[in-house]
Amino acid sequence: MVKISVLQHAPSTHLPARPGDPTPTQRNLDPLMHPFARARERTRALNAAKMERMFAKPFVAALEGHVDAVEVLKRRPDSVTNVVSASWDGDIILHDLARRTHVSKVTSAHKGKISGLCWADENRVLSCGVDRNVKMWDMRPSSQVDESMVAGPSEQKPLNVFPGKSVFNSIDHHRSDPLFATASNIVQIWDETKSAPIMNLSFPTSTETITGVKFNLSESSVLASIGSDRTFTLYDIRTGKAERRIIMQMRSNSLSWSPTAPTSILLASEDHNLYTFDIRALDTPSQIYKAHVAAVMSCDWSPTGLEFVSGGWDRTVRIWKEGQGTHPEVYHTKRMQRVLATAFSADARFVLSGSDDGNVRVWKANASEKLGVITARERAAIEYRESLKDRWKMDSQVGKVSRSRHIPKPVYKAGELKRTMLEAQRVKEERRRKHTRSGESKPKAERKKIVVAEQS
Repeated sequence: MVKISVLQHAPSTHLPARPGDPTPTQRNLDPLMHPFARARERTRALNAAKMERMFAKPFVAALEGHVDAVEVLKRRPDSVTNVVSASWDGDIILHDLARRTHVSKVTSAHKGKISGLCWADENRVLSCGVDRNVKMWDMRPSSQVDESMVAGPSEQKPLNVFPGKSVFNSIDHHRSDPLFATASNIVQIWDETKSAPIMNLSFPTSTETITGVKFNLSESSVLASIGSDRTFTLYDIRTGKAERRIIMQMRSNSLSWSPTAPTSILLASEDHNLYTFDIRALDTPSQIYKAHVAAVMSCDWSPTGLEFVSGGWDRTVRIWKEGQGTHPEVYHTKRMQRVLATAFSADARFVLSGSDDGNVRVWKANASEKLGVITARERAAIEYRESLKDRWKMDSQVGKVSRSRHIPKPVYKAGELKRTMLEAQRVKEERRRKHTRSGESKPKAERKKIVVAEQS
């Protein structure tokens, strides 16, 4: 009898494990058998980087309704789709991002511009403006609002009014207690049940205007403020006084606490840069973010704490990776004017910007992300291309394609001029050191130049 050897293959190694999965492929990973494998992989990585730039279409929609500059954007707590905006025309609009419609609208909420907004809870919003009033509004749809709260066919009465003595610039609500803080010529703490402030907070000898205030997300009795005198101040409402203050080279326009690192705070500065500080060591910033070519007007962290968005006077929106101080993602359109407000959506997939032209624009946080249903096969291909780009990011061509961004000509020219000025300043300092007695003029690190003085 003749014995016959038969090759047997398990069907499980050649068939997809689940319906929709890619068919398993057998590969010989021995580099000697495939001398061109590395070259092929590099070509695939380069093609993946080029495809990402080709399919980068970040703009999603423009939400209309305002007739003047949008200065404030706040996402609704416990909601992925709802965002409230306020503008210089005195209107407050609650947007539904998924349907791109208005959930509710308060017309002429304030006389003049609205400078601050915050959510008191899921349905109530606190607003403040230049009319020296803080008002509380019910932002539920008109069908759910009590008829006694509606004054006329299109007018809505506030739930409560808190009169102040000076113009309010910012407002923020305590995370758990019925307290909120306002910024005017001093920081004031208010109780929702009282019509007058329960606490006044100010730094001794301070005579500045407070432009922004934010409660810490973790230790909610701590709050931070920025002022017109180039200051950043920390307060504790348990002691009722200012704990620490730093004076910087230039004033800050916006601040935002990190949602994942309780001691980290982000400042958007007038000197075109953003700074992250650890409040345990305020003498130097932990990171400097440089790319804007004009004053940075707003900033907001992603809920993941891994990235943040900024909007500037240079009419661009930029998305930064935390800890990476250069080469952010840049968004712009022809009609978008100076960006005064920015915010991340609650799922971190979208970015919102409010600008001088009265529009709230929705952008994708990942410019080349495909919206809609993605099959398992598409997901596997996307992940493979991402791993290729990450593996070959140090290659000169792949890196160049990944970093390249088309920006408007005025922004590009302003960036060139700024680089020329910084280089001239560096050369001047170098020559001054060269012609000074040895040891008298020491070079100073860039981070050491930011903070002028620290007070406590």
